[in-house]
Amino acid sequence: MRIFLLFPAPLLLFVDYLQLLLKFIYINYGYIQTRKFNLKKMENGIGSVPSEFSEKDESLMELGSGNYGCTHYKRRCKIRAPCCNEIFDCRHCHNEAKNSLETDIPDQHDIPRHEVKKVICSLCDTEQDVQQNCINCGVCMGKYYCAKCKFFDDDVSKNQYHCDECGICRIGGKENFFHCKKCGCCYSNEMKDSHRCVERAMHHNCPVCFEFLFDTTKDITVLPCGHTIHLECVKEMGLHFRYTCPVCSKSICDMTNLWKKLDKEIASTPMPEMYKNKMVWILCNDCGEKSEVHFHIMAHKCLSCNSYNTRQTRGGPASCSPRVAEVVR
Repeated sequence: MRIFLLFPAPLLLFVDYLQLLLKFIYINYGYIQTRKFNLKKMENGIGSVPSEFSEKDESLMELGSGNYGCTHYKRRCKIRAPCCNEIFDCRHCHNEAKNSLETDIPDQHDIPRHEVKKVICSLCDTEQDVQQNCINCGVCMGKYYCAKCKFFDDDVSKNQYHCDECGICRIGGKENFFHCKKCGCCYSNEMKDSHRCVERAMHHNCPVCFEFLFDTTKDITVLPCGHTIHLECVKEMGLHFRYTCPVCSKSICDMTNLWKKLDKEIASTPMPEMYKNKMVWILCNDCGEKSEVHFHIMAHKCLSCNSYNTRQTRGGPASCSPRVAEVVR
């Protein structure tokens, strides 16, 4: 009895095709698993990737790098927003679209960044669970990848790192920053022993442009008073000759030279006779001291720290003659 008589030619061809397909799947699955295993060992500092895999890994690491992404990040995947089930290049693209003036106010919202579950490979359009390498084509979807933040970025020159206490990824290199527990954010090591702590310093909006500071992508500066603000907003304030903190009104730079110029201007601008003996109470925005000083139309100088960054709190009619007091009123 010949077995070939039981299997027609088309069926035999199908069996051959199925065997080849299974062999292909087995080989590629083995390669992917081996590559993942060796990459994991590299991340843990154990061993190295064998030479037969390193060239393939390198090509997958670089394939399409820099050609995909958005204005915020270069990456080779998109995210599916868990809040509205729509696809966006990144969380910033989502937030800009969903908080635009064209969106109805009840529909405006931010994406819950840590709740992203699905990503879509930009090269093969395969939707999958969040992971660094595509399960279909094997491409690296981001040279920097954080599983905690669900974050991908191909531009590793930023020296990204994850801060567990902040709960998000930051840039600049972990070795260059420290986390201040009172301020609730990461600061440069240069400020470690010199900055003024303000509780949850970055957990609020920029006092100029009102963008939330804690996870902004723009540069931030810390003012001498401890309050935080966008660097570009500080520069914009300078263009309008604003040199005080928008939050507490303290001076944001050394104003000594300006105070000397004001000394000369006030000395050369005597007040009219009826105001010469008028006294007023002032509060210094820089040192917080109260002083009683002679009234002047230009500015009032703090007697404690010599700052002109002061505000008048109340007048002093009792210090003036009755006629002057009546005029001042």
